[in-house]
Amino acid sequence: MSLRARLLLTLGLSFALLWLLAAAWLYSDLRQQMRDTLDQRLAASARMVAGLVAQLPENAWDQAGGPVLSIPASTGVACQISSPRGRVLLRTHGEFEGGLEAPAPGFADRVIEGESWRLFTYVQNGLHITTADRLSERVTLQRNVIVVAVVPFVVALLGSLVVLWFGIRRGLAPLDRLRSELSQRAPDTLTPIEIARAPSELRPAIDTLNRLLVRTGEALAREQRFTSDAAHELRTPLTAIKTHVQLASRLGPARGAAAIADAEAGIARLQRTLEQLLLLARVESGDAVFADAEPASGQGIAAAALADLSAADRVQVDDRAPGAVVAAPPALASAALRNLLENALRHAPAGEPVTLDIDAAGAQVVFTVRDRGDWPADRSTDALTRRFWRGAVGRGQGVASGPGSGLGLTIVAAIAARFDGELAFEPRAAGGLVAMLSFPGVGVTQS
Repeated sequence: MSLRARLLLTLGLSFALLWLLAAAWLYSDLRQQMRDTLDQRLAASARMVAGLVAQLPENAWDQAGGPVLSIPASTGVACQISSPRGRVLLRTHGEFEGGLEAPAPGFADRVIEGESWRLFTYVQNGLHITTADRLSERVTLQRNVIVVAVVPFVVALLGSLVVLWFGIRRGLAPLDRLRSELSQRAPDTLTPIEIARAPSELRPAIDTLNRLLVRTGEALAREQRFTSDAAHELRTPLTAIKTHVQLASRLGPARGAAAIADAEAGIARLQRTLEQLLLLARVESGDAVFADAEPASGQGIAAAALADLSAADRVQVDDRAPGAVVAAPPALASAALRNLLENALRHAPAGEPVTLDIDAAGAQVVFTVRDRGDWPADRSTDALTRRFWRGAVGRGQGVASGPGSGLGLTIVAAIAARFDGELAFEPRAAGGLVAMLSFPGVGVTQS
Protein backbone atom coordinates (compact mmCIF):
# COMPACT_ATOMS: atom_id res chain seq x y z
CA MET A 1 0.00 0.00 0.00
CA SER A 2 1.34 3.43 -0.93
CA LEU A 3 2.03 6.11 1.64
CA ARG A 4 -0.70 8.30 0.13
CA ALA A 5 -3.30 5.51 0.37
CA ARG A 6 -2.18 4.64 3.91
CA LEU A 7 -2.48 8.23 5.07
CA LEU A 8 -5.84 8.67 3.36
CA LEU A 9 -7.19 5.46 4.87
CA THR A 10 -5.89 6.21 8.37
CA LEU A 11 -6.95 9.84 8.47
CA GLY A 12 -10.23 9.17 6.62
CA LEU A 13 -11.26 6.44 9.06
CA SER A 14 -10.22 8.63 11.98
CA PHE A 15 -12.24 11.56 10.62
CA ALA A 16 -15.27 9.35 9.93
CA LEU A 17 -15.10 7.79 13.41
CA LEU A 18 -14.82 11.18 15.09
CA TRP A 19 -17.67 12.58 13.02
CA LEU A 20 -19.86 9.55 13.81
CA LEU A 21 -19.15 9.91 17.53
CA ALA A 22 -19.99 13.59 17.28
CA ALA A 23 -23.17 12.73 15.36
CA ALA A 24 -24.25 10.21 18.01
CA TRP A 25 -23.59 12.76 20.74
CA LEU A 26 -25.51 15.46 18.87
CA TYR A 27 -28.40 13.06 18.12
CA SER A 28 -28.73 12.11 21.77
CA ASP A 29 -28.56 15.73 22.86
CA LEU A 30 -31.00 16.79 20.14
CA ARG A 31 -33.57 14.19 21.22
CA GLN A 32 -33.34 15.30 24.82
CA GLN A 33 -33.58 18.97 23.88
CA MET A 34 -36.61 18.34 21.65
CA ARG A 35 -38.32 16.30 24.40
CA ASP A 36 -37.73 19.07 26.93
CA THR A 37 -38.88 21.74 24.48
CA LEU A 38 -42.07 19.90 23.57
CA ASP A 39 -42.77 19.17 27.23
CA GLN A 40 -42.34 22.87 28.01
CA ARG A 41 -44.74 23.70 25.16
CA LEU A 42 -47.24 21.16 26.55
CA ALA A 43 -47.01 22.64 30.02
CA ALA A 44 -47.31 26.17 28.61
CA SER A 45 -50.46 25.13 26.74
CA ALA A 46 -52.02 23.82 29.94
CA ARG A 47 -51.20 27.02 31.80
CA MET A 48 -52.56 29.10 28.93
CA VAL A 49 -55.87 27.20 29.06
CA ALA A 50 -55.89 27.68 32.84
CA GLY A 51 -55.51 31.41 32.31
CA LEU A 52 -58.49 31.46 29.95
CA VAL A 53 -60.59 29.38 32.33
CA ALA A 54 -59.82 31.75 35.17
CA GLN A 55 -61.54 34.55 33.23
CA LEU A 56 -64.87 32.69 33.09
CA PRO A 57 -67.66 33.45 35.62
CA GLU A 58 -67.70 31.21 38.68
CA ASN A 59 -71.09 29.71 37.72
CA ALA A 60 -70.07 29.07 34.07
CA TRP A 61 -69.46 25.37 34.72
CA ASP A 62 -72.79 24.96 36.45
CA GLN A 63 -74.55 26.14 33.31
CA ALA A 64 -72.42 23.96 30.99
CA GLY A 65 -74.44 21.25 29.36
CA GLY A 66 -71.48 18.88 28.58
CA PRO A 67 -68.17 18.59 26.71
CA VAL A 68 -67.69 20.69 23.62
CA LEU A 69 -65.64 19.38 20.68
CA SER A 70 -63.61 22.14 19.05
CA ILE A 71 -60.67 20.23 17.40
CA PRO A 72 -60.91 17.41 14.82
CA ALA A 73 -60.13 13.96 16.15
CA SER A 74 -57.16 13.56 13.74
CA THR A 75 -55.22 16.41 15.34
CA GLY A 76 -52.17 15.28 17.34
CA VAL A 77 -52.93 17.55 20.33
CA ALA A 78 -55.71 17.24 22.87
CA CYS A 79 -57.04 19.08 25.91
CA GLN A 80 -59.47 18.23 28.69
CA ILE A 81 -60.90 20.15 31.68
CA SER A 82 -62.33 18.17 34.57
CA SER A 83 -64.12 19.24 37.76
CA PRO A 84 -62.80 18.37 41.21
CA ARG A 85 -65.33 15.52 41.30
CA GLY A 86 -63.91 14.08 38.05
CA ARG A 87 -66.67 15.16 35.71
CA VAL A 88 -65.36 16.14 32.28
CA LEU A 89 -66.38 19.72 31.71
CA LEU A 90 -64.68 20.27 28.35
CA ARG A 91 -62.49 18.22 26.01
CA THR A 92 -61.33 18.30 22.42
CA HIS A 93 -61.61 14.60 21.55
CA GLY A 94 -64.97 13.21 22.42
CA GLU A 95 -64.26 9.79 20.98
CA PHE A 96 -61.74 8.94 23.74
CA GLU A 97 -63.40 6.50 26.08
CA GLY A 98 -62.47 7.47 29.60
CA GLY A 99 -61.01 10.77 28.45
CA LEU A 100 -57.55 12.11 29.22
CA GLU A 101 -57.50 11.12 32.85
CA ALA A 102 -54.05 11.54 34.47
CA PRO A 103 -53.06 9.70 37.65
CA ALA A 104 -51.47 12.81 39.19
CA PRO A 105 -50.53 16.40 38.31
CA GLY A 106 -47.46 16.78 36.11
CA PHE A 107 -46.18 14.76 33.15
CA ALA A 108 -47.25 11.22 32.33
CA ASP A 109 -47.37 8.82 29.38
CA ARG A 110 -50.55 6.94 28.44
CA VAL A 111 -51.70 4.62 25.73
CA ILE A 112 -55.12 5.70 24.49
CA GLU A 113 -56.90 3.56 21.90
CA GLY A 114 -53.61 2.00 20.80
CA GLU A 115 -51.63 5.25 20.51
CA SER A 116 -49.08 6.70 22.91
CA TRP A 117 -49.69 10.16 24.29
CA ARG A 118 -47.62 12.54 26.42
CA LEU A 119 -49.85 14.20 29.08
CA PHE A 120 -49.42 17.20 31.37
CA THR A 121 -51.99 17.91 34.09
CA TYR A 122 -52.25 21.31 35.78
CA VAL A 123 -54.54 21.90 38.79
CA GLN A 124 -56.06 25.35 39.37
CA ASN A 125 -58.92 26.16 41.74
CA GLY A 126 -59.82 22.48 41.87
CA LEU A 127 -60.05 22.18 38.09
CA HIS A 128 -57.80 19.61 36.40
CA ILE A 129 -56.53 20.92 33.04
CA THR A 130 -54.81 18.22 30.98
CA THR A 131 -53.04 18.80 27.65
CA ALA A 132 -51.62 15.97 25.51
CA ASP A 133 -49.31 15.38 22.51
CA ARG A 134 -49.44 12.28 20.32
CA LEU A 135 -45.91 10.74 20.60
CA SER A 136 -45.96 9.62 16.97
CA GLU A 137 -46.16 13.29 16.00
CA ARG A 138 -43.10 13.96 18.13
CA VAL A 139 -41.19 11.08 16.49
CA THR A 140 -42.07 12.42 13.05
CA LEU A 141 -40.89 15.87 14.04
CA GLN A 142 -37.64 14.49 15.41
CA ARG A 143 -37.10 12.47 12.25
CA ASN A 144 -37.64 15.52 10.05
CA VAL A 145 -35.26 17.62 12.12
CA ILE A 146 -32.62 14.88 12.04
CA VAL A 147 -32.96 14.48 8.27
CA VAL A 148 -32.50 18.23 7.83
CA ALA A 149 -29.41 18.12 10.09
CA VAL A 150 -27.89 14.94 8.59
CA VAL A 151 -27.76 16.15 4.99
CA PRO A 152 -25.32 19.03 5.68
CA PHE A 153 -23.44 16.75 8.07
CA VAL A 154 -22.88 14.09 5.39
CA VAL A 155 -21.97 16.73 2.81
CA ALA A 156 -19.45 18.24 5.23
CA LEU A 157 -17.97 14.78 5.96
CA LEU A 158 -17.58 13.92 2.29
CA GLY A 159 -16.20 17.40 1.59
CA SER A 160 -13.64 17.03 4.38
CA LEU A 161 -12.51 13.68 2.94
CA VAL A 162 -12.09 15.28 -0.49
CA VAL A 163 -10.13 18.17 1.01
CA LEU A 164 -8.08 15.65 2.99
CA TRP A 165 -7.23 13.75 -0.20
CA PHE A 166 -6.11 16.92 -1.98
CA GLY A 167 -4.16 18.01 1.11
CA ILE A 168 -2.32 14.68 1.34
CA ARG A 169 -1.59 14.75 -2.38
CA ARG A 170 -0.21 18.26 -2.14
CA GLY A 171 1.70 17.49 1.06
CA LEU A 172 3.39 14.45 -0.52
CA ALA A 173 4.27 16.31 -3.72
CA PRO A 174 7.91 16.87 -2.54
CA LEU A 175 8.29 13.09 -2.20
CA ASP A 176 7.09 12.70 -5.78
CA ARG A 177 9.61 15.32 -6.89
CA LEU A 178 12.36 13.50 -4.99
CA ARG A 179 11.39 10.20 -6.60
CA SER A 180 11.34 11.83 -10.03
CA GLU A 181 14.73 13.44 -9.38
CA LEU A 182 16.28 10.11 -8.38
CA SER A 183 14.67 8.12 -11.20
CA GLN A 184 15.97 10.54 -13.86
CA ARG A 185 19.56 10.54 -12.58
CA ALA A 186 22.35 8.68 -14.32
CA PRO A 187 24.04 5.99 -12.19
CA ASP A 188 27.29 8.00 -12.02
CA THR A 189 25.64 11.30 -11.06
CA LEU A 190 26.64 12.15 -7.49
CA THR A 191 25.81 15.85 -7.36
CA PRO A 192 23.65 16.97 -4.39
CA ILE A 193 19.88 16.77 -4.72
CA GLU A 194 17.94 20.02 -4.61
CA ILE A 195 14.16 20.00 -4.08
CA ALA A 196 12.47 23.39 -4.38
CA ARG A 197 10.33 24.36 -1.38
CA ALA A 198 11.06 21.11 0.42
CA PRO A 199 9.24 20.89 3.78
CA SER A 200 11.26 20.90 6.97
CA GLU A 201 10.31 17.27 7.66
CA LEU A 202 11.84 16.15 4.35
CA ARG A 203 14.95 18.33 4.55
CA PRO A 204 16.84 16.00 6.99
CA ALA A 205 16.26 13.05 4.64
CA ILE A 206 17.52 15.06 1.66
CA ASP A 207 20.56 16.24 3.63
CA THR A 208 21.32 12.68 4.72
CA LEU A 209 20.99 11.46 1.14
CA ASN A 210 23.28 14.25 -0.07
CA ARG A 211 25.87 13.31 2.56
CA LEU A 212 25.61 9.72 1.38
CA LEU A 213 26.18 10.85 -2.20
CA VAL A 214 29.22 12.85 -1.10
CA ARG A 215 30.66 9.87 0.77
CA THR A 216 29.94 7.62 -2.19
CA GLY A 217 31.70 10.08 -4.49
CA GLU A 218 34.67 10.22 -2.16
CA ALA A 219 34.80 6.43 -1.98
CA LEU A 220 34.67 6.15 -5.78
CA ALA A 221 37.36 8.82 -6.10
CA ARG A 222 39.56 6.91 -3.64
CA GLU A 223 39.06 3.68 -5.55
CA GLN A 224 39.82 5.36 -8.85
CA ARG A 225 42.87 7.06 -7.37
CA PHE A 226 44.06 3.80 -5.84
CA THR A 227 43.65 2.01 -9.17
CA SER A 228 45.43 4.79 -11.01
CA ASP A 229 48.24 4.94 -8.44
CA ALA A 230 48.69 1.19 -8.45
CA ALA A 231 48.77 1.05 -12.25
CA HIS A 232 51.24 3.94 -12.35
CA GLU A 233 53.58 2.75 -9.63
CA LEU A 234 53.55 -0.99 -10.26
CA ARG A 235 54.13 -0.89 -13.98
CA THR A 236 57.78 0.08 -13.75
CA PRO A 237 58.81 -2.42 -11.00
CA LEU A 238 56.99 -5.24 -12.76
CA THR A 239 58.72 -4.42 -16.04
CA ALA A 240 62.09 -4.28 -14.31
CA ILE A 241 61.49 -7.60 -12.51
CA LYS A 242 60.48 -9.24 -15.77
CA THR A 243 63.60 -7.87 -17.47
CA HIS A 244 65.91 -9.13 -14.69
CA VAL A 245 64.33 -12.58 -14.77
CA GLN A 246 64.73 -12.79 -18.55
CA LEU A 247 68.38 -11.70 -18.26
CA ALA A 248 69.02 -14.30 -15.55
CA SER A 249 67.81 -17.04 -17.84
CA ARG A 250 70.10 -15.91 -20.68
CA LEU A 251 73.27 -14.92 -18.85
CA GLY A 252 75.87 -17.01 -17.13
CA PRO A 253 75.74 -18.06 -13.48
CA ALA A 254 77.62 -15.05 -12.12
CA ARG A 255 75.76 -12.39 -14.05
CA GLY A 256 72.49 -14.37 -13.71
CA ALA A 257 72.82 -14.34 -9.94
CA ALA A 258 73.23 -10.55 -10.04
CA ALA A 259 70.10 -10.26 -12.21
CA ILE A 260 68.17 -12.46 -9.76
CA ALA A 261 69.34 -10.25 -6.89
CA ASP A 262 68.13 -7.19 -8.77
CA ALA A 263 64.80 -8.92 -9.39
CA GLU A 264 64.48 -9.72 -5.69
CA ALA A 265 65.20 -6.10 -4.81
CA GLY A 266 62.50 -5.04 -7.26
CA ILE A 267 60.07 -7.49 -5.69
CA ALA A 268 60.85 -6.09 -2.22
CA ARG A 269 60.26 -2.58 -3.50
CA LEU A 270 57.05 -3.69 -5.17
CA GLN A 271 55.85 -5.33 -1.97
CA ARG A 272 56.66 -2.19 0.02
CA THR A 273 54.79 0.00 -2.47
CA LEU A 274 51.74 -2.27 -2.33
CA GLU A 275 51.75 -2.22 1.48
CA GLN A 276 51.95 1.56 1.49
CA LEU A 277 49.16 1.88 -1.07
CA LEU A 278 46.88 -0.44 0.88
CA LEU A 279 47.59 1.33 4.16
CA LEU A 280 46.91 4.72 2.60
CA ALA A 281 43.65 3.46 1.10
CA ARG A 282 42.50 2.09 4.47
CA VAL A 283 43.34 5.32 6.29
CA GLU A 284 41.62 7.56 3.72
CA SER A 285 38.52 5.36 3.66
CA GLY A 286 38.14 5.53 7.45
CA ASP A 287 38.57 1.78 7.87
CA ALA A 288 36.93 0.75 11.15
CA VAL A 289 39.42 -2.08 11.81
CA PHE A 290 41.45 0.17 14.12
CA ALA A 291 38.49 1.92 15.77
CA ASP A 292 38.29 -0.36 18.82
CA ALA A 293 42.01 -0.53 19.52
CA GLU A 294 43.14 0.42 23.01
CA PRO A 295 45.27 3.61 23.22
CA ALA A 296 49.00 3.13 23.87
CA SER A 297 51.67 5.27 25.46
CA GLY A 298 54.06 7.35 23.38
CA GLN A 299 56.92 5.13 24.52
CA GLY A 300 55.05 2.00 23.41
CA ILE A 301 54.32 3.51 19.99
CA ALA A 302 57.99 4.47 19.57
CA ALA A 303 59.07 0.95 20.56
CA ALA A 304 56.69 -0.60 18.01
CA ALA A 305 57.98 1.73 15.27
CA LEU A 306 61.64 0.97 16.07
CA ALA A 307 60.99 -2.79 16.11
CA ASP A 308 60.24 -2.70 12.36
CA LEU A 309 63.33 -0.65 11.40
CA SER A 310 66.48 -2.32 10.11
CA ALA A 311 68.65 0.57 11.36
CA ALA A 312 66.89 1.15 14.68
CA ASP A 313 70.27 1.41 16.44
CA ARG A 314 70.83 4.77 14.73
CA VAL A 315 67.74 6.30 16.41
CA GLN A 316 68.31 8.08 19.71
CA VAL A 317 65.08 8.28 21.76
CA ASP A 318 64.44 10.88 24.45
CA ASP A 319 61.12 10.28 26.24
CA ARG A 320 60.28 13.55 28.00
CA ALA A 321 56.67 12.55 28.76
CA PRO A 322 56.71 9.08 30.27
CA GLY A 323 53.26 7.63 30.60
CA ALA A 324 51.68 9.99 28.02
CA VAL A 325 48.92 8.10 26.21
CA VAL A 326 48.12 8.75 22.53
CA ALA A 327 44.43 8.93 21.58
CA ALA A 328 44.94 7.10 18.27
CA PRO A 329 45.10 3.42 17.25
CA PRO A 330 48.60 2.19 18.14
CA ALA A 331 49.01 0.29 14.86
CA LEU A 332 48.45 3.42 12.77
CA ALA A 333 50.36 5.76 15.09
CA SER A 334 53.40 3.46 15.06
CA ALA A 335 53.12 3.08 11.25
CA ALA A 336 53.16 6.87 10.88
CA LEU A 337 56.16 7.24 13.20
CA ARG A 338 57.98 4.40 11.43
CA ASN A 339 57.55 6.13 8.09
CA LEU A 340 58.96 9.36 9.54
CA LEU A 341 61.98 7.53 10.94
CA GLU A 342 62.54 5.61 7.69
CA ASN A 343 62.48 8.85 5.74
CA ALA A 344 64.96 10.46 8.12
CA LEU A 345 67.30 7.44 8.09
CA ARG A 346 67.18 7.18 4.30
CA HIS A 347 68.33 10.75 3.79
CA ALA A 348 70.69 11.11 6.72
CA PRO A 349 74.38 10.43 6.05
CA ALA A 350 75.53 6.87 6.73
CA GLY A 351 76.26 6.40 10.41
CA GLU A 352 74.70 9.73 11.33
CA PRO A 353 72.17 9.33 14.18
CA VAL A 354 68.54 10.42 14.03
CA THR A 355 66.91 11.76 17.20
CA LEU A 356 63.37 11.07 18.36
CA ASP A 357 61.92 13.22 21.14
CA ILE A 358 58.58 12.43 22.82
CA ASP A 359 56.98 15.47 24.47
CA ALA A 360 53.61 16.44 25.94
CA ALA A 361 52.51 19.88 24.77
CA GLY A 362 49.16 20.90 26.21
CA ALA A 363 46.69 18.18 25.23
CA GLN A 364 48.98 16.83 22.47
CA VAL A 365 51.65 14.13 22.42
CA VAL A 366 54.36 15.27 19.99
CA PHE A 367 56.93 13.04 18.29
CA THR A 368 59.83 15.12 16.96
CA VAL A 369 62.25 13.50 14.48
CA ARG A 370 65.47 15.35 13.63
CA ASP A 371 67.96 14.38 10.94
CA ARG A 372 71.03 15.97 9.38
CA GLY A 373 70.15 14.94 5.87
CA ASP A 374 70.33 16.62 2.49
CA TRP A 375 67.34 18.97 2.71
CA PRO A 376 68.38 22.57 1.91
CA ALA A 377 67.65 25.10 4.63
CA ASP A 378 66.05 27.56 2.19
CA ARG A 379 63.65 25.16 0.44
CA SER A 380 59.91 24.92 1.09
CA THR A 381 58.59 21.71 2.62
CA ASP A 382 55.16 21.87 0.98
CA ALA A 383 55.90 19.08 -1.51
CA LEU A 384 56.96 16.51 1.09
CA THR A 385 53.47 15.03 1.60
CA ARG A 386 52.57 14.99 -2.10
CA ARG A 387 51.74 11.56 -3.50
CA PHE A 388 54.68 9.79 -5.17
CA TRP A 389 56.95 12.79 -4.73
CA ARG A 390 60.51 11.55 -4.23
CA GLY A 391 63.87 13.29 -4.13
CA ALA A 392 66.82 12.02 -6.11
CA VAL A 393 70.39 12.26 -4.88
CA GLY A 394 69.51 15.57 -3.22
CA ARG A 395 66.15 15.32 -1.53
CA GLY A 396 65.37 18.89 -2.45
CA GLN A 397 65.56 18.35 -6.21
CA GLY A 398 62.06 16.85 -6.36
CA VAL A 399 62.35 14.30 -9.12
CA ALA A 400 60.54 11.02 -9.00
CA SER A 401 63.50 8.70 -9.34
CA GLY A 402 64.76 8.66 -5.77
CA PRO A 403 64.50 5.81 -3.28
CA GLY A 404 61.29 4.93 -1.51
CA SER A 405 57.73 4.67 -2.72
CA GLY A 406 56.86 8.35 -2.44
CA LEU A 407 53.92 7.47 -0.18
CA GLY A 408 55.48 7.34 3.29
CA LEU A 409 54.99 10.98 4.28
CA THR A 410 51.61 11.07 2.51
CA ILE A 411 50.50 8.24 4.79
CA VAL A 412 51.83 10.05 7.86
CA ALA A 413 49.85 13.18 6.95
CA ALA A 414 46.70 11.12 6.29
CA ILE A 415 46.96 9.27 9.64
CA ALA A 416 47.54 12.53 11.51
CA ALA A 417 44.54 14.20 9.86
CA ARG A 418 42.36 11.12 10.41
CA PHE A 419 42.83 11.28 14.20
CA ASP A 420 42.86 15.06 14.71
CA GLY A 421 46.65 15.23 14.74
CA GLU A 422 49.11 17.32 12.77
CA LEU A 423 52.28 16.83 10.73
CA ALA A 424 54.67 19.75 10.29
CA PHE A 425 58.20 20.13 8.85
CA GLU A 426 60.89 22.66 9.50
CA PRO A 427 64.26 22.85 7.66
CA ARG A 428 67.36 22.92 9.82
CA ALA A 429 69.87 25.71 9.37
CA ALA A 430 72.77 23.28 8.84
CA GLY A 431 70.75 21.04 6.52
CA GLY A 432 68.24 18.35 7.26
CA LEU A 433 64.69 18.35 8.56
CA VAL A 434 62.77 18.52 11.79
CA ALA A 435 59.50 16.58 11.49
CA MET A 436 56.85 17.07 14.21
CA LEU A 437 54.03 14.53 14.42
CA SER A 438 51.37 15.23 17.07
CA PHE A 439 48.31 13.32 18.24
CA PRO A 440 45.70 14.16 20.88
CA GLY A 441 46.74 12.82 24.26
CA VAL A 442 44.75 11.14 27.00
CA GLY A 443 45.24 12.96 30.30
CA VAL A 444 48.59 14.53 29.40
CA THR A 445 49.94 17.69 31.00
CA GLN A 446 52.39 20.16 29.61
CA SER A 447 56.01 19.32 30.45
